[in-house]
Amino acid sequence: MSLRINNEAPDFTAETTQGTIHFHEWIGDGWAILFSHPKDFTPVCTTELGYLAGLQPEFEKRNCKIIGLSVDPVTDHTEWSRDIEETQGHAVNYPLIGDTDLKVAKLYDMLPAEAGETSEGRTAADNATVRSVFVIGPDKQIKLMLTYPMSTGRNFDEVLRVLDSIQLTAKHKVATPVNWKNGEDVIIVPAVSDDEAKEKYPGGWEAPKPYLRIVPQPD
Repeated sequence: MSLRINNEAPDFTAETTQGTIHFHEWIGDGWAILFSHPKDFTPVCTTELGYLAGLQPEFEKRNCKIIGLSVDPVTDHTEWSRDIEETQGHAVNYPLIGDTDLKVAKLYDMLPAEAGETSEGRTAADNATVRSVFVIGPDKQIKLMLTYPMSTGRNFDEVLRVLDSIQLTAKHKVATPVNWKNGEDVIIVPAVSDDEAKEKYPGGWEAPKPYLRIVPQPD
């Protein structure tokens, strides 16, 4: 089944470097980042996992958990984590899923059904599509989906920026403009009438066009 934004994130049970988890239960009432990589002991992903480990406190401030996934076994993840800490300077303290039967990769539409039932003998090239990021909300719905090519390292500062936007716009009837960063001006959504906007923003707004109403970011 193809996944789309606002679909429910598929639930699953899996072994991780921190024990068995039931995904929806593990998410709890907060947010979650599920990100996948094609193969352990690969160079680009080594840099990614290390950088994300360094960013983990920022995600925690936003009530957002992090979990990684590879089709390799948990024992490989544990060994690889030592390399990541040594070379990137950050210990991987978030769980890594061992998806050796390819179940989760297929569930999240990262591998086709005919990909087989084992990770044994697979190479990074075989798993090129297992290179995605999902942001999942407290309602267990998918809020963001990104898939990168193997040769391009992911920008997790951008994922953090998007999380700020998603959390803000879930709370207030606003949208964020191009290249927005936390604390910058936002846009009143078209569904909010001018009369309703006057109640919420008594100081008014800047409107270069009637449909483009710009206000300071609400608290």
